[in-house]
Amino acid sequence: MSDQLLDHATETIAVGSKSFAAAAKLFDPATRRSVLMLYAWCRHCDDVVDGQELGFNAAPRAQFDAAPRLAELRELTRRAYAGEKMQDPAFAAFQEVALGHAGVPRIPPRFAFDHLAGFAMDVEGARYETIEDTLRYCYHVAGVVGLMMAAIMGVQDPRVLDRACDLGLAFQLTNIARDIVEDAHVNRCYVPAQWLREAGIPVGEVALPRHRAALAKVASRLVDYAEPYYDSALSGIADLPLRSAWAIATARKVYRQIGVVVKRRGAQAWDERAGTSKATKLRLLAEGGVQALSSRLAGSTAGSTAGSTVRRPRPDGLWQRPGAAGEAAPGAAHATPA
Repeated sequence: MSDQLLDHATETIAVGSKSFAAAAKLFDPATRRSVLMLYAWCRHCDDVVDGQELGFNAAPRAQFDAAPRLAELRELTRRAYAGEKMQDPAFAAFQEVALGHAGVPRIPPRFAFDHLAGFAMDVEGARYETIEDTLRYCYHVAGVVGLMMAAIMGVQDPRVLDRACDLGLAFQLTNIARDIVEDAHVNRCYVPAQWLREAGIPVGEVALPRHRAALAKVASRLVDYAEPYYDSALSGIADLPLRSAWAIATARKVYRQIGVVVKRRGAQAWDERAGTSKATKLRLLAEGGVQALSSRLAGSTAGSTAGSTVRRPRPDGLWQRPGAAGEAAPGAAHATPA
C-alpha cells in the first residue's frame, strides 16, 4: 500500500503541476515523499470541489453541486487526523504525512482546514472587491500550502513560516494573472473588481477579446504585486535543509518566470497557456542551486538568532496571515492540540 500511495502521488503531480514536479525531484527522498503525498491530497480536494480530474474536464457548474462534496472532504480530513483507516488514496497519503508523534500532528489541523476554506470560497461564489480580498483567497488556496510544506520540512519558527506563506501568495498571484481568461470562462474572477473598474473592464466581460489590452495591464499589475512576496520568501530559504532550499529556490524561480512571461506577452498572454520550457527549467534549477548554497554562506557569515537565520525584517505593508501572532516563538514548547 505504501508503494501504491507513492506511485499515485507521483502520477498526480506529474500531470497536475509540471512546474512544481520538476522542483520536487530535488528534495531528499523522505521529504520528497511527504511533499508528493501532500500535493496529492491538495489536488484531490481541488478536483472534487470542481468536478475535475487532475485539474481538467470541469463539470458544468449548473449540473454540479459542490457543497456536499466539500462537507465530505472536511469530514474525511477530520477522520484522517483522528487516525481512522483511510480508503481513499489521497486521504491515506495525507494521513501519512499529516500525523506526527506523541499526539502532535506534523501538520497542524488548522492549516489543513484553512486550505479547505479556500475551496469553500469558490463553492460559495465569493467576490473579490479589493486586493486584500484577493490575498485572503490566495492565503487559503496557496499560502497555507506553503505553511504545510514548511511544516513537512521541520519549520516551526513563525518568522520562517511567514516567508513560506509569502511564497504561496506570490505563486497564486502569478497563477491568477496567467489564468484570468480561463477562470472567466467558468464564471470565476479572482482579480480585484476595483482594479477591473479602474481598467474599464466590466467583471462579466473579462474574457472578451476586445478587453485584452486593458487586461494585460491588470495582469502586469498582479505580477508586479507578487514581487515583494517573492522577495520576502527568499529570506526564508536559508532556514531550510539544503536540498529543500534548492527545491524551493527553484520552484520560486520557475513560478516567477511564468509571471515574467505573462507580462512580456501583453495582450497575447492568453493565446496559449504561459509556462517555461525544459531548457529554461534546467537553467532555473541551476540558478536555484546557486541561490541555496549562497544562502548557506550568508548564514555562516552573519550568524543566527534563536535558531533562525532569517535576518532581514519582513517588509511592512505585506499581507499578514491569520494566526501568526498566536504561534509559539522559536524554542517555545508546543502544546498538544485538543
